[in-house]
Amino acid sequence: MDELVQAFTLMFTPGSELSQIILLTLQMAAFSTVISTAIGVPLGVLVGLYRFPGKRLVMRILNTLMGLPPVLAGLVVFFILSRSGPLGTLRLLYTLPAMVTAQVVLITPIVCGLSATAISGVAPLVHETAHGMGLSRRRELACLLYECRSQLLSIVFVAFGRSIGEVGAVMLVGGNVQYKTRVMTTAIMLETNMGHFEYAVALGIALLVVSFVINSIALSLQERTSAPEAEGARSHTRGGRLGGERR
Repeated sequence: MDELVQAFTLMFTPGSELSQIILLTLQMAAFSTVISTAIGVPLGVLVGLYRFPGKRLVMRILNTLMGLPPVLAGLVVFFILSRSGPLGTLRLLYTLPAMVTAQVVLITPIVCGLSATAISGVAPLVHETAHGMGLSRRRELACLLYECRSQLLSIVFVAFGRSIGEVGAVMLVGGNVQYKTRVMTTAIMLETNMGHFEYAVALGIALLVVSFVINSIALSLQERTSAPEAEGARSHTRGGRLGGERR
């Protein structure tokens, strides 16, 4: 109990190691989520919207990469950024950019695959409606993204949740260096290995609190984006009932 109180006290103490760890964790998760979304969502829209030879193979590859072991993703990035690797001269190993890179390799297929699935389920209906209204291809794409906004927002926060809870890839390319690359998950692993189980549990609870706050914000945003759709559906239903009664 004392360790839990100590952990929460350190969370809100400026300059403490735990507050620095939380800040670094949020930075890593935010950067990796933004980059993965910027890459994965457009690719997912292209895969889900268009028909092309080998589309089934692409989807199978994406589904396979969605289950990519984190240690394998970290190992690939480690070899690329190591001194003997093609990007070894940049000396990015055991830095925040290295951890973000490993997270992007791990998360981008998830964002791309889920986006493609969401787009492919709505695209035929939107295309039919847009064709009947005579909309241009650009406006059709805008309508498609608008209709899928709730799903895409959920995908973004799924990516963030995967990033903030990752340990294997981050440990490999980050090295768990104090005040430099130590994040919440690697700190929990370190404290457990040292036998500080109570403090490790306190760190885990702190991580859950941070995740709960982020997910609460995500749920609020998702409810706001879904509210216009529900209101439009209710209006359409009321209009249909009134029309039926008049007949």
